[in-house]
Amino acid sequence: MSRTLRVVVCGTGFGQVYLKGVRAAPGFEPAGILARGSDRSRALARRWGVPLHTSIPVDVDVACVVVRAGSLGGAGTELALEFLRRGVHVLQEQPVTGDELARCLREARRTGAAYLLNSFYVHLEPIRAFVSAARALLARRQVLFADAACAVQVAYPMIDILGQALGRLRPWSLADPAPLPASGAPFRSLHGTLAGVPLTLRVQNQLHHKDPDNHAHFLHRVAIGTDAGVLTLADTHGPVLWSPRLHAPRDERGDLVLDGSAAPPLTATVPLGPPAAGSFAHLMDEVWPGGVAHALARLREAVEGSADTMRTGQYHLATCRLWEDLTRRLGPPDLVDLPEPRPLPIEELT
Repeated sequence: MSRTLRVVVCGTGFGQVYLKGVRAAPGFEPAGILARGSDRSRALARRWGVPLHTSIPVDVDVACVVVRAGSLGGAGTELALEFLRRGVHVLQEQPVTGDELARCLREARRTGAAYLLNSFYVHLEPIRAFVSAARALLARRQVLFADAACAVQVAYPMIDILGQALGRLRPWSLADPAPLPASGAPFRSLHGTLAGVPLTLRVQNQLHHKDPDNHAHFLHRVAIGTDAGVLTLADTHGPVLWSPRLHAPRDERGDLVLDGSAAPPLTATVPLGPPAAGSFAHLMDEVWPGGVAHALARLREAVEGSADTMRTGQYHLATCRLWEDLTRRLGPPDLVDLPEPRPLPIEELT
């Protein structure tokens, strides 16, 4: 397929990132915004030079549904279903429940349209680099443990990141969180297994009651351990670090040899790729839109029939079920009223 696909972006919140991503994706072009007609959406349509639709347009090939799904009290899934009924291919922003996803997959199969659930963060270049390194590590050594932490707003992508890095999700199990101290704590800790690997997972189960999209202490952190060392995603946007395991030799008497001449010729921790994540401006203007462009490329593979959509759909169904189990065990997030964070440049720490 060589023709350019016309894309309507539904939603003008995080949809702003999708508009940048569509513009950056080869073979796609923005064909409009679907929104309720607020001043913000009208201004955004003018800025991008695209039509503003307040009802479903008829002259588009792809719909990026960046509207909260029913699991979060929105109409995103119903919107995705309506596009699929019309034969429009759909890229839907996470999270959705397993039941919502199953409905979309059935409708896509019935109409022949392509549907892809986008967990977004797995398409970012730093996380793709982490996943690639993890797969290389797994091909050489047995994984002994996985340790991960995230904010509750991005718990679904956390599961997807782990599943991509470990190559699968099953078999998996989760235990209930450890009890909190009387004084409370921002993170809930759970133990379990994922892909049969022992897992420790910590989730900041808090939401700001007026600003739920902000106030995460961080988004994602992951460490995968083997007998050779630990591969770490220090943050959602990198860097990716490799830390060989320190093991001091012993002499003929059994005493530790703590002498540099006997140490292995390895560096304690090495960045894989760029040693820094880049500015927030770079993330918002380049890295995030690049992730959308990568997700659209995967959708195009499904449109052209070169992707195994059934296998992808089954994997995402399992991801949804695990996310539902996780959120049920965590319980409702604690509503907090945190002050707006104050930026601190690195120079003040050095």
